[in-house]
Amino acid sequence: MKSKAPTPAAVAAFKAQVTQWAKRIRVRPRQLRLQPMRRKWASCSTRGTVSFSTEVLAQPAAFREYVIVHELLHLKVPNHGKLFKTLLRAYIPNYETIQPRATK
Repeated sequence: MKSKAPTPAAVAAFKAQVTQWAKRIRVRPRQLRLQPMRRKWASCSTRGTVSFSTEVLAQPAAFREYVIVHELLHLKVPNHGKLFKTLLRAYIPNYETIQPRATK
């Protein structure tokens, strides 16, 4: 089932949330994209482009926040190793319990 396109207001609010988290984490994405993605909630390129699935906007706020922080942290740590998980836990202490409403 396809979800409908997010409203401009929802997109603006989401991008503002990403910007706030980027300042808090002290990272600067080169580009921020919001686009349909079939298999992922988000991704981060080695060139600093952070892309989010439009479907993230339809998820609960806690999950959206987790996805934002997860991808922005990849600008600092490019893998899912111990340092990455430690930083993720520092920003989202209960990240292991956060689940999306629907799986990708």
